[in-house]
Amino acid sequence: MIQLFVAFLSVFMLGGEPLNGYKPGDKATDFFLKGIDGKFYSLSSFPNAKGYIVVFTCNHCPYAVMYEDRINDLAKKYGPQGYHLIAINPNDPEVQPADSFEKMKERADEKSFVFPYLFDEGQKIYPLYGATKTPHVFLLDAQRVVKYIGAIDDNPQDASAVKVRYLENAIAALNAGKNPEPETTKAIGCSIKFKK
Repeated sequence: MIQLFVAFLSVFMLGGEPLNGYKPGDKATDFFLKGIDGKFYSLSSFPNAKGYIVVFTCNHCPYAVMYEDRINDLAKKYGPQGYHLIAINPNDPEVQPADSFEKMKERADEKSFVFPYLFDEGQKIYPLYGATKTPHVFLLDAQRVVKYIGAIDDNPQDASAVKVRYLENAIAALNAGKNPEPETTKAIGCSIKFKK
């Protein structure tokens, strides 16, 4: 029981905010989360992956909405190359009703999402990763080692004005057998909603 309590404290601070999370070089723990299609997904659902693009995002956040099409395009571009994009909604729907499981299904249908859109029920996964914003991206290699954390690119407001594509540059580095540079950037978005 004491070990469980210590483990709990290592993941959470008071108020439910993440105390820490993964850093580049850490190995990510697998998860088992329900998708909007009713199926359960994990990283091991993609056994031949070259890597994983894990995006913590949601329905209601204006930043998440601005990135929806870009996230869908990334899934279409990199999925066939072996980098599977998995989106996870970390928000508590009691705090933000627009991020309920039913609303997730509606939004995915409206936007024709081509990637698994999963619900972090009980908010157990986002603190492990250390996600703080929506969207917040974690790029993992085939062994689930974290290689890049942060923003998708440098311009949330205007996709046509993007100058630096952080995530795509990180994937290119992995394909070249190198570590991404930078390995981390600041995620720009809405705070994750949790019960206080």
